[in-house]
Amino acid sequence: MTISQLFDIANLFVLPFWALIILLPNWKVTRRIMESYIPFLPLAGAYLYLFITSITLENAQALSNPQLTDIARFFADETAAATGWIHFLVMDLFVGRFIYWEGQKTGVWTIHSLILCLFAGPMGVLSHILTYWITKAIYPKFPANEADTSPEQAMSR
Repeated sequence: MTISQLFDIANLFVLPFWALIILLPNWKVTRRIMESYIPFLPLAGAYLYLFITSITLENAQALSNPQLTDIARFFADETAAATGWIHFLVMDLFVGRFIYWEGQKTGVWTIHSLILCLFAGPMGVLSHILTYWITKAIYPKFPANEADTSPEQAMSR
């Protein structure tokens, strides 16, 4: 399998999970799948494989004390770029899963934050936090048990 094929497969692999949490968030199957860490294993395995194959002694040395020019040079390599991209896929899906579960626990609307997270992970996180704060400001008694469900507390666990 080529790096390009692995890249393409990884991009397609995450889409069903995103479709489930965005389009069918309350479906029993979605909840069961998103309870599991199994969706992350193939992606993490692909990442590990690419990471190991893209690291050289020179790269490791440069990345141990990263400078922007070293990072740019590292990601100019196709294998390193695929490694970085799969890193984004894994982490964005993991954060999307967090947002999904917070929405399930609190009842806070998440579809917009999940869509943003799919395309730009940190913007989805920011959107979710702002949505939570705005919801709390408008409806102070929402959710019923804030101590168990606030994003701040969940992030600090």
